[in-house]
Amino acid sequence: MALIHHTTLKPTKVELLAGWLPTRPWYHGPAAPELAKAGGFRLDDPAGEVGIEFMVVTEGSGGPEGSGAYLVPLTYRGAPLEGAEHALVGTMEHGVLGPRWAYDGCHDPLLTAGLLALIEGRAEAQAQSVTDTPDREVERSYAGQGPLPGLGAPVDTDESTEFAVADGGLVLRLRRVLTPGSTPSDDAVGHVTGAWNQPDGTRTRAPFATLQAL
Repeated sequence: MALIHHTTLKPTKVELLAGWLPTRPWYHGPAAPELAKAGGFRLDDPAGEVGIEFMVVTEGSGGPEGSGAYLVPLTYRGAPLEGAEHALVGTMEHGVLGPRWAYDGCHDPLLTAGLLALIEGRAEAQAQSVTDTPDREVERSYAGQGPLPGLGAPVDTDESTEFAVADGGLVLRLRRVLTPGSTPSDDAVGHVTGAWNQPDGTRTRAPFATLQAL
C-alpha cells in the first residue's frame, strides 16, 4: 500500500514536467508550456518502496498549439535506477522522504509490470492523493487467455509509447496524447481507461492504454 504524504516537493512534479515534456517526440504543445495536473491514478508497489503514478497534465496556454492533454507515467525512487539515466525526468526534494528520483515510467520495469497486472485484473488502480483508496473511475478489461508475458523495449511514436508483447502477437499502446471522450477500439484485447479535468473544468475520460493484435 502506498502511503500518500501531503507535504512539499521542490521542484514540484509539474515544474519538472514543464522542462521535460517539450523534449518528447509525442508532445505537440509550445516550448514553454503552462501545465496543470488534471487527473490520473496510482498503483501500489508490492514492496512499498517506489511511487507509481499515471499522471495526466493539460497544457492550457490557449494558443494554436495549446489545450492538449498528455499522459505521463512516472515512478519515484529513493535512489537512482541503474541503467535508466536516459529516462530520468529529474530529481525532487520530498518534505518527508528526502531526495526522490523521478523517471519516465515506461522505462521502469516496476511500472510496466504493474500496468500488465492492472489490465489482467491482478492489481487495482488507487486514488492519486488518498491513501488506500481505490480509484473507481478507472476501468480495465482483458479478453485474452492466461497471463500476459513480458514486454519489449518501449518505442515512442508521435502519439504514444508502444511495447511489443513477448509472444509476438500483441502490442501494448500507452496513449501519450489523450483524446477526450474516445473509447477503446473494437479490436482491443484489453484496455485501461481513466478520467481527468479539462481546462474548462469539465470531466472527461479516454483510454490510457490499449492491448491490440499486431
